Amino acid sequence: MKIAVLPGDGIGPEIIAQALRVLDVLRHEGLEIEIEEAPLGGAAYDLYGLPYPPFTQQVCQAADAVLLGAVGGPQYDRLDRSLRPERGLLAIRRDLGLFANLRPALAFPELENASTLKAEVVRGLDIMIIREQIGDIYFGEPRGMRLNDSGEREAFNTMVYSESEIRRIAHFAFGIAATRSRKKLCSVDKANVLETTEFWKEIFIDVSRGYPQVELSHMYIDNAAMQLIRNPRQFDVIVTGNLFGDILSDEASMLTGSIGMLATASLSESKKGLYEPGHGSAPEIAGKDIANPLAAILSIAMMLRYSFENPDAANRVEQAVRRVLARGYRTADIFESDSKKVTCTGMGDRVLEEL
Repeated sequence: MKIAVLPGDGIGPEIIAQALRVLDVLRHEGLEIEIEEAPLGGAAYDLYGLPYPPFTQQVCQAADAVLLGAVGGPQYDRLDRSLRPERGLLAIRRDLGLFANLRPALAFPELENASTLKAEVVRGLDIMIIREQIGDIYFGEPRGMRLNDSGEREAFNTMVYSESEIRRIAHFAFGIAATRSRKKLCSVDKANVLETTEFWKEIFIDVSRGYPQVELSHMYIDNAAMQLIRNPRQFDVIVTGNLFGDILSDEASMLTGSIGMLATASLSESKKGLYEPGHGSAPEIAGKDIANPLAAILSIAMMLRYSFENPDAANRVEQAVRRVLARGYRTADIFESDSKKVTCTGMGDRVLEEL
């Protein structure tokens, strides 16, 4: 298993260090794992003057999967937009064809009280959010800034989806929903206003005919955002476009108590994947050894499950995290008065003990 490791910026190197300790345990137990590190984002700009330099591109293209920490930092905000760390993230998604982003929102029983919602609202929560990730307004052309006919400055972006892009994510989403016990798929759009998502809805209805075992429903994005707070357990699998998925997945992460618990996977058609925690680079706490590494560690579990088809190893990692939480260990972001606070490294120690 060839894994490209991109620690990135901010707290990225700290949390990835703990995830690599988990991989090291599995390697010593017999899994054949080969690792090569490369920079991405601000770290890459500092070395090469580009957020996704050719060296990193080569390492990622040669790998079976990619493990990413986080990108970004305030010191890069004044760079030209094309050189900012976030452009590296968009570039690697497009370069590797990572069209499907999976973000599970799981409410661990031990963290019910860490959610900003009442425990009875999130108890038993298990949602999979699927976001189409290389189309929509983030990649649509034309885009830019200009002077209009009146001489006033204006900015513009293009929301566009082709039929093949929608069919690809639809088949993927129905396939995921079909493997889950509830077999429910909610497609989120704004078909009452946007022709792009009216087209999206039309294609999803057509694709649904090939998946009679999956119950398809539709919801407008504004209502979906409200329903995630009002009654999140009504959802099983949510699928939506790039822009709406970016918003809903971050909203859903807070249902679980902390964005530091959210692992994500971005997959290509060949199941090559980029795996990363759902949180950002958190530069304000970088270097303090207080970040939560559990999302990065759970990203390893997703890698084992989706790219390397090793559910047994994935389950072991996930169960180790659950047992650590059950023993009351918490990093600062999920700490409660009756729990035991540990550092980023300390949380890694506890997970390795359980493994």
